[in-house]
Amino acid sequence: LPLTLPDMKEYKPTPDGRPPLARATEWIQTTDPETGKPATREQNTMPQWAGSSWYFLRFCDPHNDKEAVGKEAEKYWMPVDLYIGGAEHAVLHLLYARFWHKVLYDIGVVSTKEPFKKLFNQGMILAYSYRDDAGKYYYPYEVERKGNDWFVKATGVRVNTQIEKMSKSRYNVVNPDDVVEKYGADTMRVYEMFMGPVDKNKPWTDEGINGAYRFVKRLHTFFIGDNGLSDKISPDVQDDEKTLKAYNRMVKAVTDDFETMSFNTAIARIMEFMNELGPEAKISKTIAEGFALLVSPFIPHLGEEIWQQLGHTQSLAYEKWPTYDPKYLVQELVNIPIQIQGKKAGVVQVPASAKPEEIVELAKQTLPRVRQLLEGQEIAKQIYVPNRILNLVLKK
Repeated sequence: LPLTLPDMKEYKPTPDGRPPLARATEWIQTTDPETGKPATREQNTMPQWAGSSWYFLRFCDPHNDKEAVGKEAEKYWMPVDLYIGGAEHAVLHLLYARFWHKVLYDIGVVSTKEPFKKLFNQGMILAYSYRDDAGKYYYPYEVERKGNDWFVKATGVRVNTQIEKMSKSRYNVVNPDDVVEKYGADTMRVYEMFMGPVDKNKPWTDEGINGAYRFVKRLHTFFIGDNGLSDKISPDVQDDEKTLKAYNRMVKAVTDDFETMSFNTAIARIMEFMNELGPEAKISKTIAEGFALLVSPFIPHLGEEIWQQLGHTQSLAYEKWPTYDPKYLVQELVNIPIQIQGKKAGVVQVPASAKPEEIVELAKQTLPRVRQLLEGQEIAKQIYVPNRILNLVLKK
């Protein structure tokens, strides 16, 4: 080895059931280079599954020209901590990878019985399709919405909409290259991660990608000015208590969400932070640096640009993940109006994280009027608007 296979005109098995290489008679009949005696080459080649079943081991030691993987490198890197793949992998690549790995374990090539510690199946990105009653599909740009229904622009024919797997035959394939060209790679990335839980199927929508684009532009406007860094960021700014609490809450929430691969909620936390700041806010360089690091996994190009404009010459990829200060995570108290049967019965002060049941109990203890109205009554329904109001409906 290496051995170059001959060019073949026909790749099907021979009529008598032999492998395709059986046709290359001159190549098959060769001479043993060690003995000089006539020899016949093997006609069966390994299927393409062979290479894909152990490629992760080669990644551990890619420049080793003596072994598939060196023992020291294999013990350092293996087993794989997290494998992310589609559910269809379960009976294809993953099945064969385990077979091969167990054989390699039995013959002493690898030190672990299993190749992967954890498997995570991501969902598919689906798309709306448009089909008339005759079964004909239309491209999204060929239809328009009027009221609650969709119609073909050219003919006015009504079409039915449904969420389906992307397919050329259904005219609903979204080409990532087109999206990147129009909106940029950052928008494409943050939208895919914000669509919903990673393990769920999610429909692609134009409204969603436009919303992600507006968010990326909003961040760019806030952090990047006409001549570099925006005037909203300055080392001279002293961040107030509200900003520090919002920032530290964001760091903790995004960090926790990352551990559970809840990327959509992590992005929502970042959006909440920007909403709390408001467009006219000013922040310190320290908070801007932390923000750039937090946002970079979702919006990497903008994250790098902010980092560079903050005066750094090396990529933020080499920086440590931001940390939060627990003292800014102390629960805040909020005033919650209590309504019973639609009428205000009092206001109770509770922790912002309190649940409706806890609010009711605290109201009973501290508000005589609430205690009086609820005495001997059974609550049929609790309508709670978090941190705003709690309305109690009693059974008749």
